[in-house]
Amino acid sequence: MARPPDAEPTDARILQIAAEHVRKYGLGRTTVVSIAAEAGMSHANVYRYFPSKQALVDALTDHWLKPIEAGLHDIADAPDPADDKLERIVSAVYRAYRNKAEVDPNLFNIFAEAMQEGRGTARRHRARLQSEIQRVVDEGMAGGVFRQGDQRRAVALVFDGLHRFMHPVVIRLDRDVPREQMDARFERLARVVLRGLAGRL
Repeated sequence: MARPPDAEPTDARILQIAAEHVRKYGLGRTTVVSIAAEAGMSHANVYRYFPSKQALVDALTDHWLKPIEAGLHDIADAPDPADDKLERIVSAVYRAYRNKAEVDPNLFNIFAEAMQEGRGTARRHRARLQSEIQRVVDEGMAGGVFRQGDQRRAVALVFDGLHRFMHPVVIRLDRDVPREQMDARFERLARVVLRGLAGRL
């Protein structure tokens, strides 16, 4: 029997329920059995879609990171000057992470812990972020907008200079710092990094 066109795929339904449970109870008190019960299936059926609780947790993280990554790709593809694009990329990352930490702390904690532990889902996201930044840096160097002569050093300058605003573990530590203070600090340091890339320091 065909699935009705407006029916939600089973894996998406499981992810939705899992996210609700993590938000409500935290990861430690979220179980595959309770997720399965709310979905009206056995926990063995959940494992058909996600082979372990950790696989389900990783899928939750991937799910909310995908739109961020797509947005970064769109920025890198835009026809704007490279320095504008780089500023937009780092701003998008900082604001997306900070917003998630404030609005959805239990799900953000999963991401921060995945990054701290070097889990595959976090490594893949970091690689995609680095790839988009490298593309824009390469474009800026080719066009003379960035005068830092070494691509690796240029990319390192971005990540090192803005570490506090682009690493989920550090953002979690700064969660109690007022947002307006962090926004102002980010904007100042982003300008410093861009001036450094342009050889104006």
